[in-house]
Amino acid sequence: MRLRGSCLCGAVAYELASEPKAVTHCHCTMCQKQHGAAFATYGSVPKADLTYLTGEQLLRSYSSSAHIVRKFCSACGSSIQWAGSEDYPGWVSIALATLDTPFKPKRVKHSHEQSMVCWLAVDA
Repeated sequence: MRLRGSCLCGAVAYELASEPKAVTHCHCTMCQKQHGAAFATYGSVPKADLTYLTGEQLLRSYSSSAHIVRKFCSACGSSIQWAGSEDYPGWVSIALATLDTPFKPKRVKHSHEQSMVCWLAVDA
């Protein structure tokens, strides 16, 4: 299965050679700030399974913490990925809202619920 995705302006395009695993709605304050939303949804793939088709030179990096590096399109600001987990160094997490190919995960979990915004109701 090959999944394709892109940023808002379409300048950055990528392909995933495997289906994302560990799909998570992350409620941490860093994801809230980066996405300007109540949470961000990410799925993880082995780094070797992510290929940038166009626009890789437009990606900018931001170290949001000691080990985590987030990448986004410098033209439109779309969040694309983050990586650097000490527990999973060979993996990258993709912002699933950037997928252009339909993908329905089998399971989605919530993380960092302690920093969930007060105005979001979640039926777990």
